[in-house]
Amino acid sequence: MAGFRALAREVRNPRNTIALRRTSLRKCLERFAPYGHRATWHHLCALAGLDPEDRAPDPARLIAALTELEEARAVWLAYEASFADRRKREKHDGIRQPCAVDDWHRNTWGGCDVVPCVSPTVYPAPRLSDVLRRVIAAMEAGPGGGCPVCRREQLEWRSDLERYPMEGPVCTDCGIVVPVPVLTTAALTTARRRAFQEQYAVV
Repeated sequence: MAGFRALAREVRNPRNTIALRRTSLRKCLERFAPYGHRATWHHLCALAGLDPEDRAPDPARLIAALTELEEARAVWLAYEASFADRRKREKHDGIRQPCAVDDWHRNTWGGCDVVPCVSPTVYPAPRLSDVLRRVIAAMEAGPGGGCPVCRREQLEWRSDLERYPMEGPVCTDCGIVVPVPVLTTAALTTARRRAFQEQYAVV
């Protein structure tokens, strides 16, 4: 199975058919897709000016989408390297029990579903690399009261998510499933209360 870099070379190879180059870009998302495969694809298409259903897109726009994905992956790989170094030092110092951030990171290793989006068409507006930097900064800063990406505090607890995490706080503004470790207990309580109130109002 080809890795991310090999697939990226196929996207850039002008000797390949445009269909193969598009397919290679989609396969890159099987290796690195911070919002999940579909939402990441829609995000890249929107920023590069691609039609998600276009089977013969402009090669320059494909490269633009790939470039953004590579920038974000570089940010994430640097974070994973620093994370691995920290855990190595902690284990050397006798700290074996992982914290909540470590548990979250273990489930996002490789960069898939780092901040999954509930809907493939609702995702943060900034570039992927900027979004990942904000999430990483929030992880390092400690729990806060709102979404680490858009800073809004309109969070709603959802227990019907389709993949990991199967439940969690969702930002009603930018659409991401906010990592639990970046939120305070009060913010999580408010998110659960909001979901209960909306459910009760519907009934």
